[in-house]
Amino acid sequence: MNIQVTFLGTSNAIPTAERNHPAIWLEWNAERILIDCGEGTQRQIKKAGLNPCKITRILLTHLHGDHVLGLPGLLETLEMSEYARRLDIYGPKGTARHLELLQQTYGKFNIQISVHELPCHIETDDWKIEAAPMDHGIPAWAFAFIIKERRRLDKAKIKKLKLPNTPLLGEIQKGKDVVINGKKVKAKDLVYVQPGTKIAIIMDTKFNQNAIEIAKDADLVVCEATYAEKEREYAENYKHLTASQAATIAKRAKAKKLILTHIAQRYEQNLKFIENEAKKIFKNARVVKDLERQEIKLND
Repeated sequence: MNIQVTFLGTSNAIPTAERNHPAIWLEWNAERILIDCGEGTQRQIKKAGLNPCKITRILLTHLHGDHVLGLPGLLETLEMSEYARRLDIYGPKGTARHLELLQQTYGKFNIQISVHELPCHIETDDWKIEAAPMDHGIPAWAFAFIIKERRRLDKAKIKKLKLPNTPLLGEIQKGKDVVINGKKVKAKDLVYVQPGTKIAIIMDTKFNQNAIEIAKDADLVVCEATYAEKEREYAENYKHLTASQAATIAKRAKAKKLILTHIAQRYEQNLKFIENEAKKIFKNARVVKDLERQEIKLND
């Protein structure tokens, strides 16, 4: 299964008629991961035809209101929908206290919630999530969702050698030589490594080296581009990125593709200006719209 990314909200702190507050939905196999949860996110989930009760994890880049004000409403919806699984929420220092205050204000969310404050380890046999601290004036993090490289059997070669389908094929896949029908079969002749796949998500931050590192060799970088380069001073003062800086991150990281999001409302009627600014530095860049979906094919 390829990775599906749905952009639920692509504005910054002030939404527009076309752009909601920040939120991204990432799904692969059984995982449904929500990154940030700005005001109105649960309605965007519905408009996108997604099911909030399938969310497995929520990643919060930071605790500014435009990235988290949709959280209490979403949690109440999950409770009323009899959400049956454990919800893992990952966020910066202060996330646990934030959830406590929400429940003091709105009442206890009667679902199972497990809060993990960054840095922490997020990994399974097949995939992992890396996180890197950003520079935004408050604790803030960028994330990379990584499907690990995998050892694969060359089915064409197995068929050509007329090898039987036995548990010994599993041993070969692990890199072990085996004997089948009295003949030694070398794993190196039948096994290849399928490269991993990486998606980096960089929200509110000043330009910094960690952003380049988290995006290194990514198949897709989703990055905030709140300002145009002519307003670099605003970007510096408010600890945000310009479109040129987002493109520079992608270029230095040797990424394959760049999606620009978190666009200030002042550019709503001139989004091509933001996109073209980035393209001057990193050609494979574009501005995304609300409810767009991107499919990222797994590397062969």
